[in-house]
Amino acid sequence: MRNFLKIFLASFVALLVFSGFAFFFLLILIGTATAPKKTVIGANAVLVLETSQAYKEQHVSGNPLNSYIGRPDDAATGLYDAVRLLRHAAYDDKIKGIYIKVDGNAAGFATNEELRNALLDFKKTGKFIYAYGEVMSQHAYYLASVADKIYLNPKGGLEFSGFAVQYAYLKGLLEKLEIEPQIFYDGKFKSATEPLRETQMTEANRIQTTAFLSQLYGHYLSGIGAQRKIDTAALHQYANEGLIQESADALRYKLVDGLKYDDQVMDELRKKLNLDGKDGSVNFVSLNQYDKATDISATGDSKIALIYAQGDIVGGNTDAEGKISSGAYLKMIRKAREDEDVKAIVFRVNSGGGSALASEVIWRELTLARKVKPVVVSMGDYAASGGYYISCMADSIFAQPNTLTGSIGVFAVLPNLGGFFKNKLGVTFDGVKTAQYADLGTVSRPMTDGEKHLMQQGVDSTYAAFKSRVVAGRRLSGAVVDSIAQGRVWSGEDAKRIGLVDRIGGIDEAIKCAAKLAHAGTYELREYPSVKDPLTRFFSHFGDDESSTRILKRELGENYDLYMRIKHLKEMSGQVEAKMPFDLLFN
Repeated sequence: MRNFLKIFLASFVALLVFSGFAFFFLLILIGTATAPKKTVIGANAVLVLETSQAYKEQHVSGNPLNSYIGRPDDAATGLYDAVRLLRHAAYDDKIKGIYIKVDGNAAGFATNEELRNALLDFKKTGKFIYAYGEVMSQHAYYLASVADKIYLNPKGGLEFSGFAVQYAYLKGLLEKLEIEPQIFYDGKFKSATEPLRETQMTEANRIQTTAFLSQLYGHYLSGIGAQRKIDTAALHQYANEGLIQESADALRYKLVDGLKYDDQVMDELRKKLNLDGKDGSVNFVSLNQYDKATDISATGDSKIALIYAQGDIVGGNTDAEGKISSGAYLKMIRKAREDEDVKAIVFRVNSGGGSALASEVIWRELTLARKVKPVVVSMGDYAASGGYYISCMADSIFAQPNTLTGSIGVFAVLPNLGGFFKNKLGVTFDGVKTAQYADLGTVSRPMTDGEKHLMQQGVDSTYAAFKSRVVAGRRLSGAVVDSIAQGRVWSGEDAKRIGLVDRIGGIDEAIKCAAKLAHAGTYELREYPSVKDPLTRFFSHFGDDESSTRILKRELGENYDLYMRIKHLKEMSGQVEAKMPFDLLFN
């Protein structure tokens, strides 16, 4: 036994020592990988923009070990970084042109608008833009349409079929499971709970969806028509009559300039760059590479805080990506407010909303900030419901024409799972309480009339508060706000017309406006939240939500969106929500 313990302890100590050395070696390896390396662009470079890349608001640092294990760099350039890089490239002598690699598109409408406007500015310098794809989605084609030359694979295709929105309705499923969704809402257009209480679109939802979808589609056709010199009525006809079915159709109707294979496009690029012989390969540079080689930071006497708010609005103090937590953002906004060097705040909102209480907390801190310095809001793909709640107090609000905003309305859902537990699982509940409403919020039984009254009162109170914030922030009458509220979603173009938005423009325009309001001649940006360094991000990958999301998407495929809808319904059970009724993704 004594010998066994000696061997065991010796082995255990050896294992600890080995683990310590291995961990120390890993830290050295990661430190080496994360050490800044100077990236050299070289002459006659062509900047590559891939339409399939997803652009978050902020830069995402990649896994520092990827280069050591043969995986590609998974760092992702932030949207505003991409815009600045494209505009910097326009006057960079090393960059001769841009090559748009056209495929699918993971970006939202307003995100594409930001990129497209930057490409149009680049084009004004006289440098070339070429676009090529095998199968072009119509959303990606919107970006590609700015190119001087658009080439399509002869056996590929271009999707050009118009826009459509489809909702999944869960009422029948819930009835089969004997789950009763007890729903409370304000706003006749507030359709977030519609999938739980209807089997098809309500007339109000059909009206609002038709209106904003028509606005988005009209803007889409106008943008393409202006660049391709094609009347929008003709473009609509192409989609409506299904005229674009093969590559030859796209060429026939002048949506592309030629049908070529990849090697033929490369030959044309080499000719454009005056490259000859075997050593004449094109010097392609990705946005990530260009980012590493280029300093796009501005310097100046004043500081402007640029605070990115992307994702669901939640309570608590989490710094998880894709979450706008009230605790974390309260601290960021307060830090910018109390910093005398910061002369203005630009609040970049890309959110469909979430917790009404968390939205109120963030609204309050921004309101305090506005009392001491200018606050300007820049809206992304979405700034709706709670996303609009945290925007409405700004000195000025900027949105893209195809931003989705408004949705001023609230709701709450408390499911009654009593029938499901009893009849499907054989589980029943019983207990005692000391007061009438002590167990308000339980899902094991239906609510009483008194409980329903209290719940509706809470929803009504939150809705009234929401509207009062809009009245004060937008300087509109209560009657006007009530008429444009009701949970209705508006395009950025319509939102400007009815007074919910001040100007059409992107992040750059919002920053320039903030600088002007603060009388800041030259300025530099302080961006929040702080971007996680590669080492921190590497260790945070273990068991994080992003890793779980990637696994779920791979396993569930097309069913992932349905799973997320059900998950979100579970998460919002029992609390008052200011959230958009849907997320829109088009091909």
